[in-house]
Amino acid sequence: MNESDQMKKHRFKMPSAFTILFGLTVFIAILTWFIPAGTYSTTPDGTLISGTYRTVASHTQGLWDVLMAPIIGMIGNKQTTGAIEISIFILVIGGFLGVVNQTGALDDGIRAIVHRYTGHEKRLIIILMILFSVGGSTYGMGEETMAFFPLLIPIMMGVGYDSLVAVGIILLSTRVGDLASTVNPFATGVASGIIKISPGVGLFSRVILLVIVTAMAIWFVIHYAEKVKKDPTKSLVYSQRQEDMKRFSVADRTSAPKPLTKNQKHVLWVFCLTFVIMIVGLVPWTSINKSWNFFDRFNSWITGNAFLGTILGKDIVSLGNWYFNEITLLFLLMSIVIMFVSHMKEGQFINAFMNGMADLLNVAIIVAVARGIQAIMNSGMITGTILHLGETSLSGLPKPVFAILAFVFFCVLSVLIPSSSGLAAATMGIMGSLAVFSHVEGSVVVSAFQASSGLITAITPTSAILMGALALSHVSLTTWWKWTAKLIVSLFVVTCGFLAIVSVM
Repeated sequence: MNESDQMKKHRFKMPSAFTILFGLTVFIAILTWFIPAGTYSTTPDGTLISGTYRTVASHTQGLWDVLMAPIIGMIGNKQTTGAIEISIFILVIGGFLGVVNQTGALDDGIRAIVHRYTGHEKRLIIILMILFSVGGSTYGMGEETMAFFPLLIPIMMGVGYDSLVAVGIILLSTRVGDLASTVNPFATGVASGIIKISPGVGLFSRVILLVIVTAMAIWFVIHYAEKVKKDPTKSLVYSQRQEDMKRFSVADRTSAPKPLTKNQKHVLWVFCLTFVIMIVGLVPWTSINKSWNFFDRFNSWITGNAFLGTILGKDIVSLGNWYFNEITLLFLLMSIVIMFVSHMKEGQFINAFMNGMADLLNVAIIVAVARGIQAIMNSGMITGTILHLGETSLSGLPKPVFAILAFVFFCVLSVLIPSSSGLAAATMGIMGSLAVFSHVEGSVVVSAFQASSGLITAITPTSAILMGALALSHVSLTTWWKWTAKLIVSLFVVTCGFLAIVSVM
């Protein structure tokens, strides 16, 4: 065995999110033996009342409690709300994406856009980055982009750019989209659900952030692309350009895709409509303006109608008041609609839906395992003690300072837990309560959480999205860090400014 093989053999490999979360569960259980137990008085709806902390008898947690924690994290108990509704939603949206991918509509749609704008690459960069950013912002687009790297790299290199441009178009845009998630179910949805607020709260301010950070990423990529086109030696991967030209068959370019079929076009319309309906359903219209009660009145008319109320049901929830149950139903229904629109056979539909669910099963279970950390803390009755420490140390801080410190805290943990769902389940319970003590809106904490997740997964080697993309593109991690450093710092500063502003609004 040579020296290179020995280095590979002994190279440190980051444990999986499951191992990290279970390790945190064990660590928290040990802390229950040393941290005094305490609790707060609560209102009838379970909200902690500031200033009512008191110590209680110790509730140390043992091996049985550690092993039981993920189970309680899923189904819940008296002290901890289970993650079952969030996990089921994640599985159903996985099934929905599986059905969409079975039709090939999403892949072929992007291929058609790429081919249409060949020769107008700067315009193509803008269009693609906006699309990928919206995908990251609305449904957490990430791993689904892997198929597009081999497609886009030859096109970008063929017009005089380099592989980094193609990687930036896809990877940076989905990450800034994730940073400014609007209704991303894996970030906004999970985090909002844990602190019991609608994912629609804070939506408008996050849309503004999305526009800003997407524009920053687009300018960054175009500026670099034009510099490389003028002088190829300015490319950070210039030393491997000839190898990349052969590796990605740049001379052959990409053959023209087949036109989208009529069925695929219909599927894309249903796909887009699904997310439009979800957004409309989650936005708390009447809380924004009491006169915006159209959906409530329309819903009352339907349920009050003898015929429609009997056929459709009396318990329909009006748009603007939706939560996880309702949006889960939406994605399930739209999966069935796509089955009929695409003329998919029943067997194909079931297989695609189940395979899609299987792809996100680990995410759904991560939520439960992470929620088990909160279960251990609650059962050991140290949550109140930790919150009391936070109340005494953070409650006096100005709102902007609290928001920025929360963002920094989430950034540090995102390195260890790159799963947005896992990070939310592990931390949002406590951070949401600390926000209450500091009189900061829960939506601000949600924004801080998801911004950290999007930002850090763009640079951390624990991110499967990042490492997979770089491996496909044959770009080293150090080269990626060198290229994106200024943008990442700029995004960090802009996010801090955004959080400081929205915290006082």
